[in-house]
Amino acid sequence: MYIEELRDFCMAKKGVTEHFPFDDVTLVFKVMQKMFALTSLDRWEKGEQRINLKCNPEKAKDLRDEHEGINPGFHMSKKHWNTVTLNTSDVSDDLVKELINHSYDLVVKGLTRKEQKELDNY
Repeated sequence: MYIEELRDFCMAKKGVTEHFPFDDVTLVFKVMQKMFALTSLDRWEKGEQRINLKCNPEKAKDLRDEHEGINPGFHMSKKHWNTVTLNTSDVSDDLVKELINHSYDLVVKGLTRKEQKELDNY
């Protein structure tokens, strides 16, 4: 997967915006101002294509056990975030998309009713 594909996939979701809140190389995708995905453009360009994604704690542990390319979230809550290494033999593009969807859905479920109604209007 290329960075453009990743960006397009995330941005196609309802209510998603992109930001650089930490520095000028960490691209963060948010839904209703809540993070669901982030990646380092610096590392991406160096061949280290990784993305941090929110994940249900039980599912996160299972994914880490099943896939070498999925590890506890780098610089994130290890319980709720995974770092997914893309373009590896055991992490397909389809799996990455599934995990992005899961992360997005988790964040949306955690929104207030008011925020969810606002999101419905996008």
